[in-house]
Amino acid sequence: MTRREATLAADDTRMWSIEEVSRFLGIPVGTLYQWRHRRVGPRGRRIGKHLRYLPEDVYAWVREQE
Repeated sequence: MTRREATLAADDTRMWSIEEVSRFLGIPVGTLYQWRHRRVGPRGRRIGKHLRYLPEDVYAWVREQE
């Protein structure tokens, strides 16, 4: 885990961008957009024109994949 990823994982007080979720999960941004279209993957939210993810939603989704 890089220093940036460790900081993201430790900072649960702010929402993550799709790029940050992509880095955290180690998957392409395009895959996240496809999952969102098919309604699979972690839940994302529109904040104005921006797509954001709550870290706890991403963590919960990862735990469900086990």
